[in-house]
Amino acid sequence: MIPDRLRGAVWGQLVGDAACLGSHWIYDTAEIARRWPELRGFEEPHPRHYHAGKTPGEPTHYGHAALIQLAQIASSGSFDEVAFGSAFVETFGSPEYRGYTDKAMRGTLANHAAFRAAHPGESFDFQQGADDFEPATVSRLAPVVAAHRGDPDLLRVVERATRVVQNNDRAVAHAQCHALILRALLRGAGLRGALDEAVQLLPSDGEAYAAVRVGISRATDCVAQDARSATAALGQHCRLDQSFPSAVQCALRNEHDYSAAILDTARAGGDSAGRAAMIGAWLGATLGVDAIPRSWRERLRARDEIARHVERLVARA
Repeated sequence: MIPDRLRGAVWGQLVGDAACLGSHWIYDTAEIARRWPELRGFEEPHPRHYHAGKTPGEPTHYGHAALIQLAQIASSGSFDEVAFGSAFVETFGSPEYRGYTDKAMRGTLANHAAFRAAHPGESFDFQQGADDFEPATVSRLAPVVAAHRGDPDLLRVVERATRVVQNNDRAVAHAQCHALILRALLRGAGLRGALDEAVQLLPSDGEAYAAVRVGISRATDCVAQDARSATAALGQHCRLDQSFPSAVQCALRNEHDYSAAILDTARAGGDSAGRAAMIGAWLGATLGVDAIPRSWRERLRARDEIARHVERLVARA
């Protein structure tokens, strides 16, 4: 059962991201409905879209970084900030990279370049990421949690994983909460029980952790609403004080149906890919990999690479 949940968490995260490629960052839900009256996932980006030039089955920039994270974890069996950070900078700092670069990417690349210029020959610790509070880390955390789910120092591992690209306390707090939810799910808890456990286990001090708890409380208070209405109220934007509770609400609303959850958050507009990566990891871990439609998994352009890494990760775990 645990291997099935591990597979589900990683595949669920990556499929959720890719399914929202074309509709990502369209905030007008009426526009989404006009373009795709029957939105099915894996829509092609509009020529003037943020992800223009990508084809269905490719990841967003979140998913691209998640593939790098997965490869690093599968290779070594544990998270390594220097190995991941080096691969991240090499990939997204390359002139050959043609995808979208968000604030976390731009700030991290700038901080790395500034350090290299000021300290030639010295080692960079890859803990000086951008001051960013968006889904950069939570959208790729599943393999980190899979590898470290039995580690008593999980929260510290997650902090290190976050500060590679997001040197921001609020981003750390949300990533740690995401990790605690996912760990509980991988151990067999239901989603509601996992949320309760995460709230209890988060550190009790600090405004950042208090804000996470408030967000979860707001999300659980509006589970009865449809995801589009709830996301409009909780927030469509990338900032984690909006995207995280919106993801929690949609996951709870659709806790027994992976596909419905991903399509609901896509129709809700805004940063759907960031939310779908979180939702996909949670529901994949809850329901197992077979709850993710095989046809969706097979649509991923990197499916063979993902399958190799996931099976290696499962074998190590």
